[in-house]
Amino acid sequence: MRFNLIADEAIHTHSAEPLASYYQLSPFVWRDIDSQLHLLLRAVNFSDRASEKIARIYHGISRDGIEFYMDMDPAIAAGPDDYDRDGCEDPTVVRDRDRLYVYYTAWNQPERRGALALADGPDPGNLQKRGVVLASRPERLNPKEAEIVRAADGTWRLFFEFAHEDRSKIGSAASQRVDGSWHELEPPLCSRAELWDSWHLSTGPVVELADTCVMFYNGANRDAKWRIGYAVFDKTFARVIDRCSDFLIKPPRPKGDETDIAFAASAVREGDLIRLYYSVADQYMRRATILPLTS
Repeated sequence: MRFNLIADEAIHTHSAEPLASYYQLSPFVWRDIDSQLHLLLRAVNFSDRASEKIARIYHGISRDGIEFYMDMDPAIAAGPDDYDRDGCEDPTVVRDRDRLYVYYTAWNQPERRGALALADGPDPGNLQKRGVVLASRPERLNPKEAEIVRAADGTWRLFFEFAHEDRSKIGSAASQRVDGSWHELEPPLCSRAELWDSWHLSTGPVVELADTCVMFYNGANRDAKWRIGYAVFDKTFARVIDRCSDFLIKPPRPKGDETDIAFAASAVREGDLIRLYYSVADQYMRRATILPLTS
């Protein structure tokens, strides 16, 4: 399978202070039951001290998938519990019947500890925190960057990034329920020596196409220059059918002290097209339009 990148555009948010002055990244976009495009993003205040940077998750709405109008207050804010006292990051959304489930990365700065946490509710304005669903442990440090998808057998798959052996890796888990509990499986992808994803891997959005599922995942070399590629799975996620040899998306040349990063966050199907939302340099948000080519 091949994919043709046919457009790449900046997305814009319209917001009041303090959000207007925050870094905005990790755009998770989905079409909800009201047929409108919704956005949850990670927003971080400016500071020279890491301990003062507190991530929040904000919600917005759009008609065209480019211009998003943001709510005044965070949909998910840090604390007061210890597990997310210093940040709520990287939202991932899935709707199951009348409930919206939001997996996010919870951060505790003094302990340098991350975990996957869950909030749910009927809509983005009425979310309640449910606590940690995947905790950090020595062989699977700081799980984050969740992706949730339903397999062909009706069970759920949770993909996530974790740290091990000085690398970012992709883990997976299965559950009968969208909110867990989760049973861990074998890693779905491994890094590949000498290629663009030779050292670090992280999850990205999964899109269903005919009899397959495509993950637009994130990969990097040892210098953490992140790019976006893809892997094709069967619908049970038991087997990788195809995987790109070269990346699909790279960031523009960094300016000043910007990081050399392109990082996929979400994807929306629109007819034959895939709208892929991603971050650049941990501070800009873009939308790539991708056409799948089956021949």
